[in-house]
Amino acid sequence: QVQLVESGGGLVQAGGSLRLSCAASGSTFRADAMGWYRQAPGKQRELVARIISGGSTNYADFVKGRFTISRDNAKNTVSLQMNSLKPEDTAVYYCNVFQFGLNSWGKGTLVTVSS
Repeated sequence: QVQLVESGGGLVQAGGSLRLSCAASGSTFRADAMGWYRQAPGKQRELVARIISGGSTNYADFVKGRFTISRDNAKNTVSLQMNSLKPEDTAVYYCNVFQFGLNSWGKGTLVTVSS
């Protein structure tokens, strides 16, 4: 099973930027998909962005043009560059890896965007 540790969350003003990183360790890191999800208070967890094996990316409509996901295979990391942050982006952000039919999740990192 893959262990995931997120970092990079914090408090930022609207319009600002943050970069989240997720370090993966454990079993062989050959993921079918790697991505970021978020969960705001009182809401369900939702997909933010993901990279499918082969390199294609998917973004939720609400982050297109603002967030960029990237992967570093050599370092076993996946990152999320978040620009033009909005108060509605406030949530706990979770790293996810889908591998061998199983989902692995990090513990999450809190992103708070003040208006």
